[in-house]
Amino acid sequence: MRSIEEIAPDPVDARLAARLAELRAERGWSLGELAERSGISRSTLSRAERAEISPTAALLNRLCHVYGRTMSRLLSEVEAEPALLVPATEQPVWEDRASGFVRRSVSPPHAGLRGELVEGRLATGADIAYDRPPVPGLEQHIWVFEGELDVTAQDVEHRLGTGDCLRLRVWGPTRFRCAGAEEVRYVLAVVLP
Repeated sequence: MRSIEEIAPDPVDARLAARLAELRAERGWSLGELAERSGISRSTLSRAERAEISPTAALLNRLCHVYGRTMSRLLSEVEAEPALLVPATEQPVWEDRASGFVRRSVSPPHAGLRGELVEGRLATGADIAYDRPPVPGLEQHIWVFEGELDVTAQDVEHRLGTGDCLRLRVWGPTRFRCAGAEEVRYVLAVVLP
């Protein structure tokens, strides 16, 4: 017999699933049209919209690209109205267990603002590839607090150590990889173009 935790989706995943379905409906797209635009199979999209699966960071990135949003904005749309001050204990955390990526929204996202801060943690050996930015020309500042991080953008790999900061605009594929023997922890400042 399955436990309640196995049957009921995580509340954030359930709200995210509903928002993904709303975004598609707002545009009047079928699952097939969204599949064509995103490169994600109809069955995966359907399962994500019904909260049968927890979307990976790469899948959410593709959907954000199609919908013209950052991941933070999409995730903020499924959370309560943001406050001006968010204590550390109340900052939303999202985890992509499949890739070993943990994402914490440090600054409260707001639709009227262009910048946001995100804390990222990648487990040892974690490697995340995004095939496109969620918003072309997105400005990113990546500041490593602990560990080593390899970031590939525009076919150039950058090795960042503790204290290093990389600034770039994202136009194409990117890759984030934990390069050291320990987890890497970094801050990502994101600024919409």
